[in-house]
Amino acid sequence: MDRIAVLFPGQGSHAEGMDAGLRSAPALTRGLELLRFDPFTRLADGTRFQQPALFLCSVAAWQQERPAGVVAAAGHSLGEYAALVAAGALQFDDGIALVDERAAAMATAAALVRGGMVAMLGGEPADVEGLAAQLGLTVANDNAPGQLVLSGRLDALAVAEEHARDVGARARRLDVGGAFHSPLMGPAAERLAAALERVDFRAPDMPVYSGGSAAPFVDPGRELAENLLRPVRWRETVLAIRAAGIERFVELGPGRVLTGMVRRIVPEAVAV
Repeated sequence: MDRIAVLFPGQGSHAEGMDAGLRSAPALTRGLELLRFDPFTRLADGTRFQQPALFLCSVAAWQQERPAGVVAAAGHSLGEYAALVAAGALQFDDGIALVDERAAAMATAAALVRGGMVAMLGGEPADVEGLAAQLGLTVANDNAPGQLVLSGRLDALAVAEEHARDVGARARRLDVGGAFHSPLMGPAAERLAAALERVDFRAPDMPVYSGGSAAPFVDPGRELAENLLRPVRWRETVLAIRAAGIERFVELGPGRVLTGMVRRIVPEAVAV
């Protein structure tokens, strides 16, 4: 039997109707009860509702589809919370409360400064990183070969888009409401850290890889807050999981964004 790592997507993988077929899942039933609002009816309103909705769909997919042979888990940014729930390190009720607080904190921080994110497709990483440094932008995501994501103020992102071809890249603005994984999320990280102090994490049933360190979580209560400010090292995370002997990657939750990334990072592995 293949050794499997389950992967859970982050913000940006949301889509209208993604809860279809999942409304009777325990995660959605309990989650909507705890939230006291339905985030699926307000996906167009951004971060505040997209994050809880994605978390609920990801955990529901885990409950319904849990494949045999799972020995590791990882999530892209927000997806880390579903991964920790899947591994038994985080109780579901605590998970939805944290995601709700995280979404509110990030939306509030994003409203303080007009920011966003731009994917830079192609080009040499050093050249893209150099452009980011010149403009005061943060390299927020290292997603896959040829895909870095820059985060920061909208005016600086607009200049980066204008000069993308100068570094051999194509720029694509992401559908997110703020400069995530950058110093502009400082207020959100402080608020999330306070919420995390009230949560008891358990020893996981399997390693859960952190995108901030590209290694298994050691102290989730500390690392989850830090990860709001740190780049998502997704390419390195996938390589670390593969190096641990994982032959198969299974994405659970809306979309197949992570599956496409995995196929570019480790083409010899199976990704579905």
